[in-house]
Amino acid sequence: MAVAKQRSPKSSGLIEAFLDMIAAERGAATNTIEAYARDLADYVAALDNAGKTPLDAATDDIRAYLSSLEARGLKPTSSGRKLSSLRQFHRFLVAEGRRADDPAAILEGPRRGRGLPKILSVAEVDRLLSVSKEGLDDAARPPAERLRALRTAALLELLYATGLRVSELVALPKSAARTKEPLINIRGKGGRERLAPMSEPARRAIRAYRELLEKSCAGAAAGPWLFPADSASGHITRQAFARDLKICAAAAGIASARVSPHVLRHAFASHLLQNGADLRVVQELLGHVDISTTQIYTHVLDERMKAMVRDLHPLSDE
Repeated sequence: MAVAKQRSPKSSGLIEAFLDMIAAERGAATNTIEAYARDLADYVAALDNAGKTPLDAATDDIRAYLSSLEARGLKPTSSGRKLSSLRQFHRFLVAEGRRADDPAAILEGPRRGRGLPKILSVAEVDRLLSVSKEGLDDAARPPAERLRALRTAALLELLYATGLRVSELVALPKSAARTKEPLINIRGKGGRERLAPMSEPARRAIRAYRELLEKSCAGAAAGPWLFPADSASGHITRQAFARDLKICAAAAGIASARVSPHVLRHAFASHLLQNGADLRVVQELLGHVDISTTQIYTHVLDERMKAMVRDLHPLSDE
């Protein structure tokens, strides 16, 4: 089924109404809304090309669309995401009274193996953190080099202590370093707020970094960001931190392909669970809306932890 370049104004209006709903009622983030918009535009364009609209599409029309995705070479994960988008779209149309039936209700997504998160062992994270602190007190190092090393060490300590998304980490406000409590307030996806723990090593690393920043770069230190940088956003970028992290990993003898900010977030969650943390607590710390997202970490636990989650977790029967 070829994909048309245009879609009807009526179909466009239906998509816009759906996007408005998920923005207003679910607090969906901008990136999420844009992903839904792309998926639905692709689906509706295919329907247009077949002389159909979302209001008269049948189950077979949706099956034909899903088959076309496979023919276009989309991976099962991408096809599954598109199916999820149009399922929610059709549920919305029924809920709004725009059609009486849901043609997507009986469709199953493409079967695929569930990928396991990449993680580092506790020993590897400890080595990574140790390497990041080497030479930080060497006054003979050029100030700019020492400041960058202190920033990397602070970012690593803070990421492993909190499990923040990298986008949340790099955009932390300067006020996060001033809290007297071992907790910082995080505004995550969709504007949802949560509290994240801040360990004493992380607090010490941030203090050391900020002290040198204020001495050597008073202008940058006066800005609103905890980790300021010369970038369009005014703070260190995700790409810059990821690059510094890989350099640190290489120095620690860890293959750079195994390390990223998201891998450290995985390590934070997995190590907590391995040491007896409740899955619901980890869900809250990670900022996951749905616990099913957090349950992927049960795949990296030993048999004892898997049994505990299965037998004791309140959602284990779902």
